[in-house]
Amino acid sequence: MANITLAITEELREQLQRHKEVNWSAVIRNALQEHLARIKIAEAIAQKGKLTKKDADEISRIINSNVAKKLGIKNK
Repeated sequence: MANITLAITEELREQLQRHKEVNWSAVIRNALQEHLARIKIAEAIAQKGKLTKKDADEISRIINSNVAKKLGIKNK
């Protein structure tokens, strides 16, 4: 597995250090994967040149899932 380095504010670093129980590498890795998945969907839609109902439903499902996840609630 490759390593990356990123710059964060001192305030963010302090907040992260208060939660040593969290695997921050996994959190960041998941966030990157989710973002890349959204980019892939956007690219696929852009290639089609037209947004279909199926495309809109898929985007809606992803947004709802991510919002539910961030709020700590189950998504239907």
